[in-house]
Amino acid sequence: MTIVTFYSLTTGSRGDRLLLACRLVERILAQHLRILIYCPEPQQAEQLNRLLWTFRQDSFLPHGLVGTVDPTLTPVLISVNGDPETEQQVLINLSSVIPSFVDRFARVCEVIDLDPVQRDAGRDRFRVYRERGYVLEHHLLQL
Repeated sequence: MTIVTFYSLTTGSRGDRLLLACRLVERILAQHLRILIYCPEPQQAEQLNRLLWTFRQDSFLPHGLVGTVDPTLTPVLISVNGDPETEQQVLINLSSVIPSFVDRFARVCEVIDLDPVQRDAGRDRFRVYRERGYVLEHHLLQL
């Protein structure tokens, strides 16, 4: 059964959901897990790709956009459509909806920031996950 964890930024946080996604990538990679970041907006995917290179000067997070890197050698893939289909360990969802391929992952991370539109969409996703019987977790974080 897929475990869905919501990571929500608290009031007063200075970061946004892309910065929070970078922090999650760093923590998940430390567990030696593969990550697919679903980012259906190409411009935002490019922005996240750049941010992963620069977000922390003292670390390297091996990543790349699907179609520009070898997926077998790259543990963090940014995808605008959910490919490659072989990824199944951790999904970081940056979409405002639940992806149709969510069930193939052991773990799903939903990243919520203080933007009211994103927060409301996150609440809707939480309700749908709960109605579908997923195991849910929620963590409040401050950046």
